[in-house]
Amino acid sequence: MQSSIIGSYDCIKAFSETDQTDDLKNIDVPTLVIQGDADQIVPIDDSGRRSAKLVKNGTLKVIAGAPHGLCTTHADVINEELLAFLQKQSTAA
Repeated sequence: MQSSIIGSYDCIKAFSETDQTDDLKNIDVPTLVIQGDADQIVPIDDSGRRSAKLVKNGTLKVIAGAPHGLCTTHADVINEELLAFLQKQSTAA
C-alpha cells in the first residue's frame, strides 16, 4: 500500500515471469516454507506447496485463514512455527 504503481507492476512482472524451479531444487538445507491458505495474492498451490516439494529438505506449514501478509497479521503463529522448526533442527544436529 506504500509502493508506487510502477514498482508494484515491476515486482509482479518479475515474479510472474521468473522460474525459480532450478534454484529451489538446489537448496539442500532444512527449509521451512510458511504460507496462509487464504493468500489471495500468491496462490498456495502454485507457491508454498510447490516450493516445499522442490526443496530437498522442505517443510510446509500452512496457517489456516492467514492472508498474504501473515507475518504481520499472524506474527504470534509465525514465531511459534519458526521456534519449533529451529528447535527441531538443533536437536537433529
